[in-house]
Amino acid sequence: MPDQCENGCRNRPRRARPPLRTIRTRSRQMNQKAVEVIGVSKNFGSYQALKSISFDIRSNEFFTMLGPSGCGKTTLLRMLAGFESPDTGSILLNGREVVEIPPHKRRVNTVFQSYALFPHMTLEQNVAFGLENLGWQRSRIRSRVGEMLERVHMSQFATRKPAQLSGGQRQRVALARALAPEPEVLLLDEPLSALDLKLRQAMRDELRMLQRDTGITFVFVTHDQEEALDMSDRIAVLGGGEVQQIGTPTEIYEEPVNRFVADFVGETNFLPVEVLEAAGGMATVRTPFGQLIRVSAPAGVTKGAATLSVRPEKINLGDQAPATAFPAQVVNKNYMGGYTHYLLSANGTEFRASRRNASREGDTIPVGGTIAAGFAETSARVLLA
Repeated sequence: MPDQCENGCRNRPRRARPPLRTIRTRSRQMNQKAVEVIGVSKNFGSYQALKSISFDIRSNEFFTMLGPSGCGKTTLLRMLAGFESPDTGSILLNGREVVEIPPHKRRVNTVFQSYALFPHMTLEQNVAFGLENLGWQRSRIRSRVGEMLERVHMSQFATRKPAQLSGGQRQRVALARALAPEPEVLLLDEPLSALDLKLRQAMRDELRMLQRDTGITFVFVTHDQEEALDMSDRIAVLGGGEVQQIGTPTEIYEEPVNRFVADFVGETNFLPVEVLEAAGGMATVRTPFGQLIRVSAPAGVTKGAATLSVRPEKINLGDQAPATAFPAQVVNKNYMGGYTHYLLSANGTEFRASRRNASREGDTIPVGGTIAAGFAETSARVLLA
């Protein structure tokens, strides 16, 4: 059965921009703390999954925990839900300690990757189930179920069972069920990973719109960098059981604090450089191509050998190269439709560049040829180890 979203989501008219008062209200809410994680650690036998993690999640925020498998993000999500308990530390929900509160008594709901819908129930029965357990009146349940199914564009399928739906439709029903009891925080455990590419992209729009419409704090777990950058207000990048960096999508991508973040979020070139001077968030470095440039640097960078991060799309080629350009040989290239990706070499150092194919003919730089290459100083950043 074709997914309703595949045929109609992107063709629906855009919702009107919220009034300024709504925007200001959301801004005030986001200055409040919905979740506080304070010194939380967790061991499984001799393996330390989390190492004294601390951070805040703001009210009405779309917050993403991003990281590779084994980084601790799912363990942390399970602690917020109450399915795991920390060995040390505290977890506060709107200022209230919840570590000792069982899952069913927390105003937190979870959307799982597997959807976890009841196969023998209709969609409206699935959405109503949690409300019945909470003791809601029948009339209120009926009204809320209708509202939630309409919100996720599934009203016309209310009497169907999950087996009669596509993956994207089941995902929307799972969202409706989780949102129905009006939780203070909604946890989403890689809910889009089982969907195909185009449906994932459409569902990202749906999730973002739902979060804005409901005003509920969303905590999203994923290993997909594109999902995190597309949907989040802020991202926490986790690695090795620790928070490596927290920031907006722009900050995470453009200003990574260390090599782990730069390498995990997107693609980048790591160039060996010598730091000649570092102060005030800037550093003067000598690149392997003979340039002396002044670039941004996080606190803690000192003189000596270091690594410079430059994203492939920030490398300009040919007539687009800056005045500080250097000659580079084209070692290989891959045509990818909208972009061509190049592997280049200069002074014995290989690096990658991506160039948009603005014309129908695409890019015509030949393999084996030599071309001017370079990057703006504002496009590079010295990294901590």
